[in-house]
Amino acid sequence: MRLKELRVDRDITQKELAEILNITQNTYSNYENGKTEPTHETLKKLCLFYNVSADYILELPKGLNYPER
Repeated sequence: MRLKELRVDRDITQKELAEILNITQNTYSNYENGKTEPTHETLKKLCLFYNVSADYILELPKGLNYPER
């Protein structure tokens, strides 16, 4: 995931971001290190905070097709 890249670009510490997300710094560190994955709710918060799509954070390929409703 691109979490560290996004965080460093914003010049914010893990601790500061963890406080914004209402999680511990250790939990956030585990996300960046790939030890655990964020919950859907945390992923949504990250997308809104960074103003990017979940596809971008998850490094999914561009041009994926989405089902029509």
